[in-house]
Amino acid sequence: MVKLNKIYTRTGDNGTTGLVDGSRRSKADARMHAIGEVDEANSALGVAIAALERGGGAAHVAGLRRIQNDLFDLGADIATPGEDFEPGEMTLRIVQSQVDWLEGAIDTANEQLDPLTSFILPGGSEAGAALHLARAISRRAERALVSAAAYEAINPLATTYLNRLSDYLFVLCRLVNKDAGGDILWVPGASR
Repeated sequence: MVKLNKIYTRTGDNGTTGLVDGSRRSKADARMHAIGEVDEANSALGVAIAALERGGGAAHVAGLRRIQNDLFDLGADIATPGEDFEPGEMTLRIVQSQVDWLEGAIDTANEQLDPLTSFILPGGSEAGAALHLARAISRRAERALVSAAAYEAINPLATTYLNRLSDYLFVLCRLVNKDAGGDILWVPGASR
């Protein structure tokens, strides 16, 4: 398990950071960029959780906390170079059951929603807006991971997980906003 006695180590002062295998990479490396984007997505989920707890959406918090934990697993997966994507006692990898959970959660949420008749504008309630921001950041994390995968081996389930995550956050935004007045629909050309 992780044990942090000291927060600063000075080992990154030269612009590098360590990976799970002990190798060091530039903090500007594509793999490191993807890890940072996943961390930002996780932080945005923390903001969304706080908004849900304030705004009566606490029923969704447990699932989002599960996802936050998965995102730490995802960060560890990305930080573990190599081409063997099987999890081990000391190797965290995103696995199919984590993707399956998201797909089940998407289906459950979507069953409670009317079909879309238009694109929706990000916003609605405070919690809905926070979830939309987390969704957009998750999409950015996915793009960063795809970019890293163009240069080196990345667990394919890691990218799949991020793709499903943004889908889940989209339907969760709609579900949260349903309880707060509904989606804000895009009206094409409304400002012409």
